[in-house]
Amino acid sequence: MDWSEILDGTAAVFMVIGGLMSLAAGVGLVRFPDLHSRMHAATKPQVLGLLMMLLSAGIMWRSWSWLAICLLVWSLMLLTAPVSAHVVGRAGYRTKHLRTDLLTHDELALTVDRLSRHGSVRRELRGPEHGPET
Repeated sequence: MDWSEILDGTAAVFMVIGGLMSLAAGVGLVRFPDLHSRMHAATKPQVLGLLMMLLSAGIMWRSWSWLAICLLVWSLMLLTAPVSAHVVGRAGYRTKHLRTDLLTHDELALTVDRLSRHGSVRRELRGPEHGPET
């Protein structure tokens, strides 16, 4: 058994793990009951699944330049997945697309209610010493 066969076997194992993680993310998107659970399924296993697939591709290509490109792609995924999950979760919360029966404690309810009664944060922080609102 030479290094080529060992690397091919490792790449195959990484590809299967990556495919299973991506499949778990897809199943979670279809089966989970609410937006926030689906958001979790779309981000957590998908990032690990992409890493495994990219490692598999990098091993199969056997080139340092392709490995650098794979790491760049994965780092961009690491940067964008949490931000997009936060934006989707925030929009879902603000538009009431959440199941309150699944929440144990809603930490944002008091803040959102207070801000919705007073308009916005800017209006709340402004006072007569800051001049008129624009």
